[in-house]
Amino acid sequence: MGLRAVRGAVLRLGRPDGARHHHRSRRRPGLAMPVAVVADRHRELYQEMLPKPAAVPGVLEHIEEAHGRIPFAIVSGSSRASVTASLTTLGPLDRFEAMVCDGDYPRPRPAPDPILLAARQLGVDPERYLVFEDADNGVRAAQAAGMAWVRVPGPRAHPAARG
Repeated sequence: MGLRAVRGAVLRLGRPDGARHHHRSRRRPGLAMPVAVVADRHRELYQEMLPKPAAVPGVLEHIEEAHGRIPFAIVSGSSRASVTASLTTLGPLDRFEAMVCDGDYPRPRPAPDPILLAARQLGVDPERYLVFEDADNGVRAAQAAGMAWVRVPGPRAHPAARG
């Protein structure tokens, strides 16, 4: 079955899990696809269409060089599944002793909650914590937490800065 056929079937079914319109799909002639199979394929195709993650130059090398000497945490506003998938693709998933993702903290960045939680999970005092950040809200969170920070270039590169 081609992409257009699957996409068309998913659009007719409604939600990706098909729950809301499942009963209607059984009455349509010629549409004899199990909803779970279509939903799984929809998720697979969606993931394939997403851009592949790319590491900031030098970051993976730094993680490899310092692994085992200093603890690493990753803090993200993305879901745990998304962060895990990205780190698996890039390779350093097993290098992080702590992972803080959307849903783990009460207030997102620029509030300091996410990075303070990561520091607690690592057992590192905030004043001894160094944040590498590619977003303005992350820098603001580090500043609010009293942590040192290094601005790294993101997808739209900015010159490196330190605070």
